[in-house]
Amino acid sequence: MLAIRLIQLIENHSESLTSEALQDVLTNENTASFRRVPKAELEPRIAALYQNLGKWIGDPKDDEIRQEYEQWGRTRFRQGIPFSEVVYVLMLTKRHLRKFIREHGLVTFSGDRVTPDELVPVELYAIQELNYLVGDFFDRALYYLVRGYESAAMAHRAAV
Repeated sequence: MLAIRLIQLIENHSESLTSEALQDVLTNENTASFRRVPKAELEPRIAALYQNLGKWIGDPKDDEIRQEYEQWGRTRFRQGIPFSEVVYVLMLTKRHLRKFIREHGLVTFSGDRVTPDELVPVELYAIQELNYLVGDFFDRALYYLVRGYESAAMAHRAAV
């Protein structure tokens, strides 16, 4: 399955994807509140998305996604980050991922190195399959992010 090779490529390049997405989050006008979140806290969250992509989209069980994104939602509520900005960060990470897929959809790889002699056309169905899987993952992540944020908001209201 060619989509699996692209997922491995994404995971192998998670550091550069994380760096680009993090820079976007910290400079984007739609995510200004995230400048208050320590980079040392935000960077591993974004990195986990890219590093675990294959596991998360290949595993039909939602337990790890639920735990990760509900926690992310609760944490952002406690930090006073507006929910619209939390959602926008997820959109930015997805945008960077889809850009990477578009730019690397015509390569296969050997380990971490991509060399010109490894260029092969990836058939359209593989790209479509991967985009579907990525979209499904982000839908589930968003759902759990909302649940986490809402549960923290309800707990806060109950305590006040």
